[in-house]
Order: sequence, then structure tokens, then C-alpha cells
Amino acid sequence: MYRAVTRDIEVSVEPYYLEEQSDPEDSRYVWGYRIVIANHSTRPVRLMQRYWHITDQNGQVDEVHGPGVIGEQPRLRPGDTYEYSSGCPLDTPSGMMFGHYQMEADDGEVFEVAIPAFSLDAPGMVRVLN
Repeated sequence: MYRAVTRDIEVSVEPYYLEEQSDPEDSRYVWGYRIVIANHSTRPVRLMQRYWHITDQNGQVDEVHGPGVIGEQPRLRPGDTYEYSSGCPLDTPSGMMFGHYQMEADDGEVFEVAIPAFSLDAPGMVRVLN
């Protein structure tokens, strides 16, 4: 589990390899990830935008921007949590992801909340440290 806290908004990520959707012989590797966003602050916030920076093991970068997550822009009151799952395909057996959410408080303040960096590693892969 990977975790980051920004302005009392906690983002936890749990990645997992999707063997049934992957085809290593065709250079297709797919991961799912479960994200839990917890509002530990004293004010309601709405998740307005997402940004992902995805890098495969060859250094190829893909950036993803868009409104909300999985078609929603959830509002979290103090103490609320929001959970969703999504996925990421790569052409290589490893990579990493990180990003941020753009949040808007009820008073109109807009700020970014970090999504922690997490690794995507196919099972049985030999890791090489740089």
C-alpha cells in the first residue's frame, strides 16, 4: 500500500497485476489499482480533476488529464472516504505512476492533492536497480 497526505486529504493506492488481461508474448501488461481518498480535514471538498504521470521501464511517459475519476466528481465531507478502482496497461513488465487530484473546497479554494508514486511490477520479474 502506498500513501500520501496533503492538507489532511489522504490518498492510499494498492496496485495489483491483472494476469488474465495481460499477454507478455504480445508485450501487453495490465495492472489494476484501488484508490481510497479520505477527508481528514474540517471542510468538504470535491474532486474536480485528475492528473497521472505514467512511465514504463523504457522511460516512455504518458500523461493523463481529465475531469473527476471513473466518470464521477465525488464530494467528501469531513470524515468521508471515497474508493474506486481503475487500471493501466503498459508495453513493458514494469513501470511507475504518480499524479495529483485537483480538489475544490466548498468556499471555492482550489488545491492539489498528491497521489503517491507506486510501482507496477509483473510477477516473477527480475528487478534491476539503477
